[in-house]
Formats: sequence, C-alpha cells, structure tokens
Amino acid sequence: MKTTLKTAAPAALIALGLATAASAELKIGASISATGPAAFLGDPEAKTLEMLVEELNAKGGINGEPVELVLYDDGGDANKARTFATRLIEDDEVQAIIGGTTTGTSMSILAVAEDAEVPFISLAGAIDIIQPVKPWTFKTPHTDRMACQKIFEDMKKQGIARIGMISGTDGFGASMQAQCKDVVADYGIEVVADETYDPKDADMTAQLTKIKNAEGVQAVLNPGFGQGPSIVTRNYKQLAIDLPLYQSHGVASDGFIELAGADAAEGVRLPGTALLVAALLAEGDAQKPVVTAYKAAYEGKFKQPVSTFGGYAHDGFALLTDAVTRAGSTEPQAIRDALEATKALAGTTGIYTMTPEDHLGLDLSAFRMLQVKDGKWTIVE
Repeated sequence: MKTTLKTAAPAALIALGLATAASAELKIGASISATGPAAFLGDPEAKTLEMLVEELNAKGGINGEPVELVLYDDGGDANKARTFATRLIEDDEVQAIIGGTTTGTSMSILAVAEDAEVPFISLAGAIDIIQPVKPWTFKTPHTDRMACQKIFEDMKKQGIARIGMISGTDGFGASMQAQCKDVVADYGIEVVADETYDPKDADMTAQLTKIKNAEGVQAVLNPGFGQGPSIVTRNYKQLAIDLPLYQSHGVASDGFIELAGADAAEGVRLPGTALLVAALLAEGDAQKPVVTAYKAAYEGKFKQPVSTFGGYAHDGFALLTDAVTRAGSTEPQAIRDALEATKALAGTTGIYTMTPEDHLGLDLSAFRMLQVKDGKWTIVE
C-alpha cells in the first residue's frame, strides 16, 4: 500500500510515503484543499481518503491487488488544481480522480479530466459540476439547487412566504444564491431583501440590518460556506433578529456550531446528511451501518469529530471502488461505465443510483432537515 501526499512547496513537490507504486493495480489521484481557506472541508477529505485506502489494502485491496492514492494539496487554488489534475493524469498515470473540494477547483479538474477521458468524482456542491451532464464527471454532495428546494419545502411547511437572503460572493455562495432565486417562486415564497458579503468580510451587521428592516421578512437564508456563515450567525444574535435563520449544507458540521458559538447557533436550520445525526437514525435506516462505521473509524483514528465533508470523500471512494469491483477492470472507460450504472449504493450522504442522465444519483430524500438544539444537531420531525 502506498499513499503519496504531494503539496506545493516553494521550490519543489514534497512526497511522503513509501514507494511501492509498481504493485498497485488501481491508482487513484486526488487534488484536495487540505490547507488554505477551504481546509476545514479538505482536511477531513484528505484524511478520509488516506484512511480508506489503508483499510482496503489491509483487507487485500481489490481482487487481491493493492490500491495506491496519489494525493495533492491544491490549497483551494483553482489554477493549482488544474496543474495537479494534469500531473495526475500525465505523470502519475492515475485511472481516476477524486477531489475538487470547492466548486472552483472542481471546475478546473473536470476540464482536464473530460479532455483526457478519465473518471472524476467531485466533492463540491454546485449544480454546474454535473448539469449539463458531462460524460466523465460525477459527484457525491447534494447540489446547491437541491439544498434550496429542501429549505423552501421546510419554509413552506412553516407558513413562511417572505424572506431575506444574505449570500457569500464566492463560487459556492453565488451559485446557490442563483439556484435559490430560480426555484423560490415554485414554493410561493418571495425574496424581499437580497444582500451579499465577501468571504473575507469580518462583519455583516450592515447587510443584516437592512434585511431586518425590510418589510414583512419572515425568515433569513444564508447561502454560503466557510467562516462567513458563522459570522452571519453571530451578528444575527447580536442584532437580536427574532426570525428563523437557515444556513446551507455547506456548513453542515459541528465546526459551524463551534465557530458561531452554541448560543448564537441555537435554532439554526439547514439541510444536512445522516452522518451528522448518526446516533439518532432508526435501526432500519439503510444508511445507519455505513455512517456509524465511518464515524467510529474516523474518530477513532484521528481523535476529532467526523464531518459531512469527509463523508463526501468516503462516498467518492466507495463509488469508485464499487465501480472497479463490478467492472472487473481498472481501465478508465470501464470505470466510467460502471459508475454510471451504480444502483442503490448506501453512502454517508445518501443512497446513490446513477444513470446516463444523472451523475449524482441522489434525490431530496437524501437530505435530513436539521436544527441546532442545545448545541447539537437534531432531526426536524
């Protein structure tokens, strides 16, 4: 078994691990944002991939052959992700790529993977990654459009008809803002205040004050990821805005509660995955064995809470190794065809069934509407 971690250094690439590449039947490439502004997403993704490769090889690999992981840290830089994708394909000769922590890095990687005809499984949320369908690109997280729909379903149940939005201007925030605006009218909901913030902003009270003063606002939605939503949540509390606050699946983690503060985060709702509420799942839930096993393994090895984002990497690895096993081949074309034929594969994010028209394979039932109560995620009944 070999896991090679390669990260951009000032003078050269640094490789960590023991070189046994010649014996690896399946070589998986990965470009992950393990450092930089998206490290809270990418770090658990990188750790998850390394752990799963180690576990699989300890069990004999795939069909008796070990799996090799070649992992680059792109730091959230789309240009580096493109360079690493090219290197993975041309120099490392991988048969498939998992990664693209952010929408920007995913779009860079998929452009290279599509040209080279190498299967790519993205770990980012934007719908543009898979719509329109691209032959060689798949992904594991729900789309931002699905998140909007799940949120608006819940709002409609609460009788909410007029909302304010405050969105990040990063790739994720801008994409989700656009998708939410595109579907909001389908639920009889009107956006009566629409504000944005830069991901580097340290205070959003000005924007939130405008929303607070907008006529008839009944709830606020914050499409965003990173530290921005935590700042929004703290400012929301400071301004004593007594309205429901909805966040995106982009911050569905215990880390969000920690950054925002449990008191400020109390009552926040968002669409999340079964992984965040593993202990609350019913015994007959098809995802429970998967999420509990992953949670136990990850937390046991790394001594830190499992995250939704590491779960995305878990599912990408599961989809890929399942496809290789069913295909009986490590040829990129065979892997691609098998990925597209995935049926009822239970992951941490949902149960995947893909088709030529759907390279995600999840529907809204894969989302659980979650709410922070007493500093912990709970399932909204």
